[in-house]
Amino acid sequence: MIRLPIVAILIAASVAACGEKSAPVPEARPVRVVTVAQGTTGEIVSLTGQIRAKDEAGLAFRLDGRMLERLVNVGDVVTAGQVVARLDPQNQQNALTEAEANLASANAALTQANLTFGRQQQLMKQGWTTRAKFDDAQQALLSARAEVEAANAQVRIAKDQLSYTTLVADGPGAITAVGAQPGEVVHAGQTIVQLAREGGLDAVFDVSEQIIRTGPRDPEVTIALTDDPNVTAVGQVREVAPQADPVTRTFRVKVAITNPPPSMRLGSTVKGSITLPEPIGVELPSTALTEANGHPAVWVVDKAAMTVSLRPVDVERYDPQSILISRGLNSGDLVVTAGVQTLRPGQKVRLLEGGA
Repeated sequence: MIRLPIVAILIAASVAACGEKSAPVPEARPVRVVTVAQGTTGEIVSLTGQIRAKDEAGLAFRLDGRMLERLVNVGDVVTAGQVVARLDPQNQQNALTEAEANLASANAALTQANLTFGRQQQLMKQGWTTRAKFDDAQQALLSARAEVEAANAQVRIAKDQLSYTTLVADGPGAITAVGAQPGEVVHAGQTIVQLAREGGLDAVFDVSEQIIRTGPRDPEVTIALTDDPNVTAVGQVREVAPQADPVTRTFRVKVAITNPPPSMRLGSTVKGSITLPEPIGVELPSTALTEANGHPAVWVVDKAAMTVSLRPVDVERYDPQSILISRGLNSGDLVVTAGVQTLRPGQKVRLLEGGA
């Protein structure tokens, strides 16, 4: 009777021991992590652009006509007042001849009206003419004077029209493009040649929207020739296009070059570099972001216990590829970047090789 309870107790203890040995041990979940590092300096961004004249103008005739000759070609250097091209001046010359003939006729009529008025004025003093005839002579004189003024104006207009058949450079510079060939009938305002005026040079770049948004407002740009990086200069942004290009979705930015070296010629390919401002937070892959109680959070690994916990954070910027955390993380924290949806607080994890 005494041995039976002892046997039962031994059997129960054996079963309990077997149960303890068979309880499964939780397996650590593999995770990929990144180590938080606070940047000390901003990123250097380099773009490729081209040297262009700060001031470019399309030279064009003010009237229609057939172009007889174009005296310059691409690459030619011109001076102020130098003849660039000529139109056929026959019609304008005929108009000037007609206007001068009309002026001569008006001057003759004015001479006759002056003589008539003089006689009527003398007769009026002596009482040998009527007041009506005197008034008619005076009115004829005024009309003749007005006709002469109008004829003079027509002559000036005709001379201007004749001068418009000759296209001259309005300042010194270099020809960068031509828009018409001799013999063509051109229209008023049609560009005949493109003139890059002497003066400042610009480095022109096509800049992405992200750099426009995050870059400094008035950066100093370091410019270097792509085929000779030893030739350098500095410049300041002077113009940013208000609208993106509809095809490339980039913004045209012009950088005024300070004291450009002679090797930086029009059309040269250059590389422009700027230093972006230091980030205001920590940039992480967008896969690291989750939520806790409706607020943004990330999983942080406890290095000693190798467990994870949720850490609330403030998100400054969110992109499809990355997020910028402005508050909530410290330098050296291990943040999980893959598998965040399957973790739970306090869960054991192991780091994948190359994850940190």
